[in-house]
Amino acid sequence: MIPVTKPYLPDRQKLEQYIDGIYERGWLTNNGPLVKELTARLEEYLGVENLLLVANGTLALQVAYRTLGVSGHQYAEKPEAITTPFTFIATASSLAWDGVKPVFVDIDADSWCLDPKNIVSAITANTRAIVPVHVFGNPCDVDFIGDVARHHNLKVIYDASHAFGVNYKGESLLGYGDASTLSFHATKLFHTVEGGAIVFRRKEDLERAKAMINFGITGPESIQELGINAKMNELQAAVGLCVLDEMQENIEGRSRVSNFYRRHLSNLVSFQASNDESSSNESYAPVLLETESQVESIKRELEASGIGARRYFYPSLESFDFLGAGERLPVSTDVAGRILCLPLYCDLDAETQKRIVKIIENEVG
Repeated sequence: MIPVTKPYLPDRQKLEQYIDGIYERGWLTNNGPLVKELTARLEEYLGVENLLLVANGTLALQVAYRTLGVSGHQYAEKPEAITTPFTFIATASSLAWDGVKPVFVDIDADSWCLDPKNIVSAITANTRAIVPVHVFGNPCDVDFIGDVARHHNLKVIYDASHAFGVNYKGESLLGYGDASTLSFHATKLFHTVEGGAIVFRRKEDLERAKAMINFGITGPESIQELGINAKMNELQAAVGLCVLDEMQENIEGRSRVSNFYRRHLSNLVSFQASNDESSSNESYAPVLLETESQVESIKRELEASGIGARRYFYPSLESFDFLGAGERLPVSTDVAGRILCLPLYCDLDAETQKRIVKIIENEVG
């Protein structure tokens, strides 16, 4: 089966050299030299400061919530965070897991990101944060969201799992909000097999989080506060260093596939509206069909031909009881029902791309 996403495997000899070094040092975890090197190189590559590597993207969200006071406090009433229903489950489940009620507001029909016009009416006395998602790497309206947050004294934590390397107005998109979190899962554009990162706006938040991801330990006989084990290890960092060396090749290959889809499908499907002031990282290849039945038939025909396709993100998250299911949000429900992500990775062969387009033409045309 041709997968929708495929882990990028870097040069094996280079990886083995890093692993040889790990064996020589006998240093496997606890902020080793490769974790430090990857931190510095990512800050340079992304154009950011105050980056903290962690074990996975979900922990990145949870540590950010705790560090910024969204969760982990004994509030008189359950804290709330305004977020999007059109995202991977981890954005919302990480809030609920940490005792924060996710309050879903509808998305923009074109960008598929949280519609900022819906934020203000959802703010209550219990709202502590806004947790938007840069869906498929497309920037949210960060300027408007920032204004709302400042006016209402709210924290902003961006789930930037899809936005690795994306720039907005010439600067890293990760620099917006109080923190931005990244997932370095194996299927992401940049990965460390499992892993993640947090980019904090303030240095003091970074320093607090550093202790928090190491059980709250600040010294040999000092524990500052309640913490958890969320550290990245040296083997993860080794993979990340190798993948980072080959990012240009990876992105160029993905761009060729993405551009092929756009050239041949533009009259048959709709694409996410891009932001003219931002760059693209080709993280996913989503298309929007006219009807849900088209999605189902295309997915069925692709799978019959040995080609995978995924309904990212279906269903809309406000429909789940364990997340406090509420009134259905019409735009998110509609987009979630008509979305389909096509295979996208740098070495997807031309023949498979043509087969994908042909199947969609037969079902839609």
